[in-house]
Amino acid sequence: MSAPFEERSGVVPCGTPWGRWYQTLEEVFIEVRVPPGTRAKDVSCSLRSRHISLAVCGQELLQGKLFDSTVTDEGTWTLEDRQLIRIVLMKTNRDAGNCWTSLLENEYAADPWVQDQMQRKLTLERFQRENPGFDFSGAEISGNYSKGGPDFSSLEK
Repeated sequence: MSAPFEERSGVVPCGTPWGRWYQTLEEVFIEVRVPPGTRAKDVSCSLRSRHISLAVCGQELLQGKLFDSTVTDEGTWTLEDRQLIRIVLMKTNRDAGNCWTSLLENEYAADPWVQDQMQRKLTLERFQRENPGFDFSGAEISGNYSKGGPDFSSLEK
């Protein structure tokens, strides 16, 4: 079985002071750098449908209202190598037109170029899902791909 689309095509990260975030059609990934040697018991993380908070050793690193809703029961966080916290949020709205332009409602926005690249990637990921026999991971796309790109579902096969 081949690797998932996002592994083959790479990610389009949005850098932040504490790390980075990126997205696929279904998920939002948040990577937060923490001091080496951090233990899980030092981490306090709350993931709700529209809100996130993360503190390490009592110091708040990330807190606020998410850009869009997520599935609360499917959000997870892990501590990797005692120096990186990876948070995975499952989007409620999982179509290519739902490209988050920022992580939180008014913070950590992707710059216009990164937003454009994120939207391209989600559109290609949508094409991959609609056409499982083709590999779109290295494809380039031009034209109008905002809001998920053109809808070919009404065309006859």
